[in-house]
Amino acid sequence: MLELEGLLDRKPRQLSGGQRQRVAMGRAIVREPKAFLFDEPLSNLDAKLRVQMRLEIKKLQRRLRTTSIYVTHDQTEAMTMADRLVVLNQGLAEQVGTPEQVYDRPRTRFVAGFIGSPAMNFFDAMVNADGDLVVGGRRAASICPAIPLAPGPVTAGIRPEHLMIVGDGPFAVTVDMVEPLGAETLLHVRLENNPLTLRLPGKQPFTGDEKIRLAACRDDAWHLFETRSGVRIETSLGN
Repeated sequence: MLELEGLLDRKPRQLSGGQRQRVAMGRAIVREPKAFLFDEPLSNLDAKLRVQMRLEIKKLQRRLRTTSIYVTHDQTEAMTMADRLVVLNQGLAEQVGTPEQVYDRPRTRFVAGFIGSPAMNFFDAMVNADGDLVVGGRRAASICPAIPLAPGPVTAGIRPEHLMIVGDGPFAVTVDMVEPLGAETLLHVRLENNPLTLRLPGKQPFTGDEKIRLAACRDDAWHLFETRSGVRIETSLGN
């Protein structure tokens, strides 16, 4: 099951990191436990081996049908391996849900900033008397609160993939740095003194110091949080 047949005569010191992890899982499997407990099992492996072992663990769990509790700080591991996520903050569970629920509807600002790589962009914003979300002095979206919401300050968040370059966009920014990743490009920009990150497809022609304008790809891409508590404000945005 673990493809260890050719390694049975080796000493532990003769095994690679991934092979040692498979041996450790084999020792647990033969005990036929009711649950597997994984504590950051891939943290000491290189990037390529982490991807391989992640897939092997997921396939193994589906084959054995045994409940597995997996602790990790790795965003990709959490999102790709979990049926349900528990996001802990100082020992407290801030949100429990499927990876899609936690990513699309984070319950607190902490969860919103913790899940997702690059992290969500945050702004000090206002909701005005007309129900408009105002960011950097510019109208960003219209909102419809699920409960009455008095005009005042809020924290607004938007993910890097939900910002786009638009010639007449409401936000004038300066390009600070470009990170080409092949299939996509991360663009680091400044809105006044507020650093932002954009995730754009493919290669981009920027090198730095360019002036561009941005807009949200749609109104419901914005997430709103109470400024003091950090708790999500339920609105028509994101529904």
